[in-house]
Amino acid sequence: MRADRLLALLSLLQSRGRMTVREIARELEVSERTVQRDMEALAVAGIPVYAERGAKGGWALSEGYRNRVTGMTTDEIRSLLLLHSSSIVADLGLNEPSGTALRKLLSALPETVRRDAEYARERIHIDGAGWHSAPSRLSHLPTVQQAVWEQRKLRIGYGGRDADATERVVAPLGLVAKSSVWYLVAMEEREEDPFRTFRLSRLRDAAMLEETFVRPEGFDLAAHWERSMERFKAALPRYAARVRVSSARREAFSGEKFVKTISWEEVREGEAAEMSVEFNTLESARDIVMKYGRDAEALAPGELRDAVRAECLAAAALYEE
Repeated sequence: MRADRLLALLSLLQSRGRMTVREIARELEVSERTVQRDMEALAVAGIPVYAERGAKGGWALSEGYRNRVTGMTTDEIRSLLLLHSSSIVADLGLNEPSGTALRKLLSALPETVRRDAEYARERIHIDGAGWHSAPSRLSHLPTVQQAVWEQRKLRIGYGGRDADATERVVAPLGLVAKSSVWYLVAMEEREEDPFRTFRLSRLRDAAMLEETFVRPEGFDLAAHWERSMERFKAALPRYAARVRVSSARREAFSGEKFVKTISWEEVREGEAAEMSVEFNTLESARDIVMKYGRDAEALAPGELRDAVRAECLAAAALYEE
């Protein structure tokens, strides 16, 4: 642990320049006496550290002592720095190692590149969570993560919101985070396609077994996920319809999660747009059209117009009195 602290201390001095003992102690969460001993240890190890007295004094490294990161552009450095603010890092319990790695990276950069990288880090923060998203049930993430690292099988209890949990044994191949939602890609012994995807928030239980497994040769997690997403999208139901939407709400309507715009054209001298779209189902189409009230009208097919009209009449009946 002391070796890690000495490296962190060296990184701090390289990235920030002169620092007082109090500042270092606060940053590393140790006593000032510990900082003094660590500075002595660095000096004995041949690191050119020195102390300056006075109001603006402190510990510093000799000018010119710095490890360099070469071959990386400023944009490449910025992209790495921005990953540190991702909620995914926190979910994996890597906040502290990520912060340490960030300090080491900054300390090894040339002055001009470090200044540009810090400029971006101070001005951009990534928060992948939605405003109203409920907290995910990730209590089993550490267990699953360890099983993935060690290639050990998992016994899981898995079930949907209304379904009873089923127990199964799987071989965990990898974890995928999509918009802050975690998924486990695993293999299950069955005759058809052995690859399965499990949403971590639906795990009722997870226990790592002693039994290990052999990872499929040539398996690429990212490529597998992309193929799975393409198959999932292709298998989604399609409900074709035509709607008329006011021009003021057209972009909002097109941006609906379960609406795919095929084509559109302006009508009524630009006051509205007639759109050919695809919904998932008749019920989904009815609900989305009704969401826009008088700003959206179902034109076709007839069953969609009938469904919207019936729902509107039922809602109006609630307010007759």
